[in-house]
Amino acid sequence: MGQVITPTVRNILVACIGVYLLQMVVGDRLVDTFGLWPPNTFTPHFQPWQLVSYAFLHGGYAHLFFNMFALYMFGPEIERLLGARRFFTYYVVCVIGAAGAQLLVLRLVGNPPVPTVGASGGIFGLLLAFGLAFPKRRLMLIFPPIPMPAWLFVTLYGLLELYLGVSGHDSGVAHFAHLGGMVGGFVLILYWRAQQRR
Repeated sequence: MGQVITPTVRNILVACIGVYLLQMVVGDRLVDTFGLWPPNTFTPHFQPWQLVSYAFLHGGYAHLFFNMFALYMFGPEIERLLGARRFFTYYVVCVIGAAGAQLLVLRLVGNPPVPTVGASGGIFGLLLAFGLAFPKRRLMLIFPPIPMPAWLFVTLYGLLELYLGVSGHDSGVAHFAHLGGMVGGFVLILYWRAQQRR
């Protein structure tokens, strides 16, 4: 996995790293304009482009590193499977699905308005696609240090995100955005499959 980087994955990596470097120079002004803000905030406030732009911003080096590492590990195989154009479409749909889920949850729970940033929604969509495309592929994890099939890894990770989101643990993480990325990807895959059958 991830040994030979593909063009779209490389472009997303370069864009996210470049934007993060710009964040370090510009500071919060970039997040104020391009982070995902709930529509009920006054200033900074929601703009339609934030449904995508937030995914190129990150909340720190570790946040960026883990997202880009997962993109590097899982993205190339999905891009080779789907082709560059469909891969990009799939990734953007996952990012928008994650944004929609996050905005819905923020509206329901009424938390103080804070911006959402990070590519995690797109990454979780890629994890879902990988689990569906290569369900028996064995993945060796750091924790727990045991190999498991991709379908099981993706299922357990999704259930963990659901538990963390519902329970409120690790509340600084947009767990429902992660799930929204998976749901957005799954809906698009179902749509493509229906198109193929027709």
